[in-house]
Amino acid sequence: MAEDPREVGAQRLEDEQDKSAEQLRAEIEDTREDLGETVEALAAKTDVKSRAREKADELKRTAVAKKDELVSKAKQSSPIGGGEGGQAGPADGAVATTAGSGNGGGGVGASVEQLKTKAQQNPVPTAAVAAFIGGVACGRLIGRR
Repeated sequence: MAEDPREVGAQRLEDEQDKSAEQLRAEIEDTREDLGETVEALAAKTDVKSRAREKADELKRTAVAKKDELVSKAKQSSPIGGGEGGQAGPADGAVATTAGSGNGGGGVGASVEQLKTKAQQNPVPTAAVAAFIGGVACGRLIGRR
């Protein structure tokens, strides 16, 4: 230790006394602004409710985008929806009339099987849609209390 700590503090105090009143006021104002920004940042981090809302909104947007993507892919691959490569379904239209008639016939079962296959081929979007639906249901249950 080459210097006495008391002398270093005294030297710093002398340097502070050499500053003009305007310089000191400017430093105080800068310090206040920095402190205000720090307090705002801490308040934002501790506001759990708004952070949870922001995260929920973000997840909802992601889930809706994934759902829309899945729906468009399902429509493209569906024989009824136009299909990839211009598929129009059977020439007699049996699938379209069976699925639309509500008889519970093979058209509905085939659609369910197609949906299952697509869900198995695309597990991440399927999980996102399931999470979205679960979140909405949970939100409604919590909101009713």
